[in-house]
Amino acid sequence: MVVQAPPAAAMDRKGLSGPALRTFFRIADLWNLSVEDQMTLLGVTARSTFFKWKKDSNAVLPKDTLERISYILGVYKALQILLPSEKAADEWVKRPNAASRFGGQSALDRMLSGQVADLFVVRQYLDAQRGGWA
Repeated sequence: MVVQAPPAAAMDRKGLSGPALRTFFRIADLWNLSVEDQMTLLGVTARSTFFKWKKDSNAVLPKDTLERISYILGVYKALQILLPSEKAADEWVKRPNAASRFGGQSALDRMLSGQVADLFVVRQYLDAQRGGWA
């Protein structure tokens, strides 16, 4: 009997999920996000799943959740580069923003729409501000 290895995508998700979740929860703490905000950003609707992930970060996340976390990590990193202090960087996500992409709302408000595309828009905006891809 031949045992086949799992597809590469499944192995990548397994290897990335734990570090991604641990980093996400650290950022969520720095940004003072509520449980509901965290669930929305992760794209998870079941509280039981959220708390399972929070308790045991060795779960294998869906590709959608990994993509969401990737955008959040990019937002966090860009803010750390752009702003003069960690505190200013961490507070920026909740401040009203006059940029056309935000319409006076905060970046967090935009990201909390629940759509992956809105996470991308915030990431893209910050990358453009720091001279990266627009």
